[in-house]
Parts: sequence; structure tokens; C-alpha cells
Amino acid sequence: MTMDKSLKVQAGAIKSRNVLTRAERISRLQELDKWTDDSNVVGMPKVRVQKVSLKKKKKVKKEDDKKK
Repeated sequence: MTMDKSLKVQAGAIKSRNVLTRAERISRLQELDKWTDDSNVVGMPKVRVQKVSLKKKKKVKKEDDKKK
């Protein structure tokens, strides 16, 4: 049986998550030097999730195109 076209995930449709798992939060806090082995999981500080935005490239017109 084939999968319906609307259920397939396209590469451009994958969005960044705004919630991290506990393991991801701990690894991020370790990178920022805000987490030690003695730290308690309850009351863990918040971790900002960086949103990745792709900017569209502007087309550069050639000088030959401007003269014509």
C-alpha cells in the first residue's frame, strides 16, 4: 500500500522545534557552563532556542543587462 501524498514529509517542511528535550537542555547548559554534575534537574534554568531563518539571496544584475 502506498502512502498518501499529503502525509509525506518534504525536506522544506521540516521546522525547528521550540521545545528541547531534557537531554538537549542539559547539553546546551553544559556548553554555556551553567550546568554542573551537582545541579538538580528540577528547577532547571530556561534555555533559549535559536531560530534559524534563511535569507533569500538578491539577484545581482550584470552591467550588460542594464545597457540593453
